[in-house]
Amino acid sequence: MSLARKKVHAATQPRFLAVDFFCGAGGTTRGLIDAGGYVIAGIDKASACALTFTENNPNETVDYSCPRFLEYDIFPASEAYPGGQKAELTAELDRWIPYYRGKVPTVPLLFAICAPCQPFTTLSKKELSEKRRMGRERDANLLSEAAGFVARYKPELVLSENVAGIKDPRYGGVWDDFRKVLEELGYATGTKVVCTSRFGIPQFRKRSILIAIPRELVRSERFADLIGTELLVPEHDPDATVVSVREAIEHLPQIRAGETHATVPNHRARTLSDLNLRRIASARPGESNAYMEKTVFGDLSLDCHRKVNAKLAVRCFTDVYTRMHPDRPAPTITTKCHSISNGRYGHYDIGQLRGISLREAAALQSFRDDYIFYPTHMIEPVARMVGNAVPPKLAGYFASYLARSI
Repeated sequence: MSLARKKVHAATQPRFLAVDFFCGAGGTTRGLIDAGGYVIAGIDKASACALTFTENNPNETVDYSCPRFLEYDIFPASEAYPGGQKAELTAELDRWIPYYRGKVPTVPLLFAICAPCQPFTTLSKKELSEKRRMGRERDANLLSEAAGFVARYKPELVLSENVAGIKDPRYGGVWDDFRKVLEELGYATGTKVVCTSRFGIPQFRKRSILIAIPRELVRSERFADLIGTELLVPEHDPDATVVSVREAIEHLPQIRAGETHATVPNHRARTLSDLNLRRIASARPGESNAYMEKTVFGDLSLDCHRKVNAKLAVRCFTDVYTRMHPDRPAPTITTKCHSISNGRYGHYDIGQLRGISLREAAALQSFRDDYIFYPTHMIEPVARMVGNAVPPKLAGYFASYLARSI
């Protein structure tokens, strides 16, 4: 083989192949590609994410194609649940996984399994309709369904991310059960709760991480115990520094509440009422909302908050209608990150009377500014994609760590 052909071959060889289960808008996939992987496909039943996923994530190795967006429900079809599409999804994966493993036979396969976190949040069941409640209960079994795909395709690397509290017994032990199934399949596993701010992500966001590798493939220094069952899970990236809100978003141009920037994609801020404009005008970066009781506009606090505070004799909901601290990482970015009434989502710059824009929220999740969320003219759908995403840097770090562990 000529030197030129060797260089081409080296340049097109990925560090790993990957399938991204529950891919959403592609946060995990972006991290996997940035880590040198080739993503064969993303799987998600939310068709609204398809364009964002495929447009932003062209592979950089093998055939340079975009990952396939496989719009399937991973549950099997049944009389009780006729919408299941496990058979159809399996047929697709049976086609594509062997095809790409044949192209790069020495490259490991990674399954990213980051199931939706809604079933493991503290939202009260009484707030859910019967249909949504049944959907939540079914979604709580997503990890066990995904484990069946691990058993079938035997990836060398498994990465899973979810909310910090997923191990709580009230969620039925789904995290521990998933781990036990992987161990029964011959994998060594490790799990830990980490904070994204320790991985160069400008956000305080605690997440549970689970990694798994077949025991016989693990490098000895990656074991946390002498019997070779527990994997070490890093709690920080030694090469990363803490990134503040200011460092992450100060480069973005100023806009007003309700405005969309003409040239920066997704740099769009939610409209504010006159009352909320007065509130955010009175807020100072990093402070609680105690300011609302005494402003130049009078008492701007909410009646419902006053009643709860009086009843409990303690101030509650102190982060709503407040501004971020410019020199610290942001609070957790949620699907309501565009709304100052849902958390500390006011822009730190007192000259800007608004909540953070969708573009700024994406930056605080570690998405690059050229990662465009569709439809660009809407707020709510994009906010859901951003808030539900796995931070690309977090996925990229742990994918690289796994690739170096075999």
